[in-house]
Amino acid sequence: MKVTYFQQVPYRELPDDFEQKHESVITTPYFDVTTPNRVAGAFRSALDELMFAARRGFDGLTVTEHGQSSYDMVPNPDIIEAVLAYATEIEGIDTAIYPVGRSLGKSREPLRVAEELAMIDCISNGRLVSGFPVGLAYDANINNSVPPAQTRQRFDESLELVLKAWSAREPFAWNGRTAQHAAVNIWPKPIQQDPLPPVWITGIGNPRTMEFTLDREFGFNYFGWFGLKVAGRRIFDRFWETADRLGKDANPYRMGFMQTICVADTDAKAEALFAEHAEYFFQKGIGSIPMERLALPGGIDIRGVEAIMRDPGDFGIYSKMKTASFSELMEAGSIVCGSPDTVAETLLSHAREYRIGNLHAMLQFGSMPHDLAEENIDLFSTAVLPRLQALWSDEGYEHHWWPQRLGGIPLSSADLQSTATLTGARA
Repeated sequence: MKVTYFQQVPYRELPDDFEQKHESVITTPYFDVTTPNRVAGAFRSALDELMFAARRGFDGLTVTEHGQSSYDMVPNPDIIEAVLAYATEIEGIDTAIYPVGRSLGKSREPLRVAEELAMIDCISNGRLVSGFPVGLAYDANINNSVPPAQTRQRFDESLELVLKAWSAREPFAWNGRTAQHAAVNIWPKPIQQDPLPPVWITGIGNPRTMEFTLDREFGFNYFGWFGLKVAGRRIFDRFWETADRLGKDANPYRMGFMQTICVADTDAKAEALFAEHAEYFFQKGIGSIPMERLALPGGIDIRGVEAIMRDPGDFGIYSKMKTASFSELMEAGSIVCGSPDTVAETLLSHAREYRIGNLHAMLQFGSMPHDLAEENIDLFSTAVLPRLQALWSDEGYEHHWWPQRLGGIPLSSADLQSTATLTGARA
C-alpha cells in the first residue's frame, strides 16, 4: 500500500460559537475570526508538518484545494507542492509530490494548471502525481461563477487540454467550448512523458465519475469524511461493480482513500488528546458547509442524481456533522483514533474489505496544535505506517498509478490503447 501524508491548512483558533453564527465557506467573516499572524502561522505549521512527514517515510505528500474556506486556506495546492518538490529533492527524499486537487471544473485557465504541474514535475525530477477533482459547488459555481450545468463540461474539456498540452511535440490549436487557443506549446513539459504523470480523479460516488475514471485508467480517490462505516460500503461496492462491468481488474491500487486518523499510546489517551480537535474540525469545518453550497441544481448529471435519490446514504453522517460528538464521529467511521494496534488493525481491515491500495492519512485536522500534530505523525510513522505499507505487496499487483521513478509501473500510450481495445471487446 502507498500511504501519503494528507494536509490542509485550517484556521486553528476559531471562536467557540463559530458554527452557531457562521458557515465555513463563502460568507465567513474572516476579519472577525482570525488575525494575520494566525494565518501566517497556520501556513508555516502546515509546511513544517509536511516536511516532517516526508522525513518520516511517507510515500507521498498530498495537499488539497479549497477557495474561500475556513477549514482549508489553500486555493492553489501547486504553490505549496512546488516548495515541497524543491525541499525534498535537495534533501534526497524520494516521496511523491501529490497535489490531490486542482479543480478543473472551476478553472478558467486550464493551460496555467498544465504549466504549474509540469513545472512541479521538473522541480521534483519526475515525482509528480496529479489529482483533478471536478470541483465543489460552492467553489466552482459561487466563488468562480461557473454555471453549475457547465462544471462537468469544463472539467472534461480542460482535462483533455492539460493532457494534450503535456504530451504534444508540436504546437497545436485548441477550439473548445470553454477554451480557445490559437497555438498551444507549453514549456516546460513534464519530466514524465510516456507515460505521463499519473492522474487521479477525486469523487463523492457519482457513477459517471467512476465510469470515466475506470475507462480512462485513472486512479480514483474517495474521501472518508462522510463516515466509512456509514457510506463506505455503497461507495466502494459501486466502484468495484462498475470496474467488473467494464472488464477492469480488481487491482487495489486503482483506489485511494482519505481517512482522518489520530494515534496515541492507548485508546483512552488518544481520545483525551484528540477528541476536541476532531469535533472542532467536523463541526466548524465540513459540518458548517450548508448542503445548498455543496449540491447546486445542475451540478450533477442525471445518473448522479438518480444514485443519490435511490440511496441518499452517500452523504452519510453529513446532516448531523455540525453537532456530532467525537463518539458519533468514531461510530460513523469519519475518524479512526486509538492506540497503534487499534489504528493499524482498523485501517488494514478496511483496506482489505474495500480493496484500498492507497491511503491518504490526515494527521493534522481542525484546531490541533503543531506540536501535537507532529507527535501524531511521528507515532503513526513508526508504529502504523510500516504495517500498512506491507499490504498488497505479495498479491502480484502492479501499481500503474504511481511515478516510475518511485517504483510505479504507469501505463504507456501503447498500454492504454491496448487496454481500451480489450475493454471494448469485453463490452
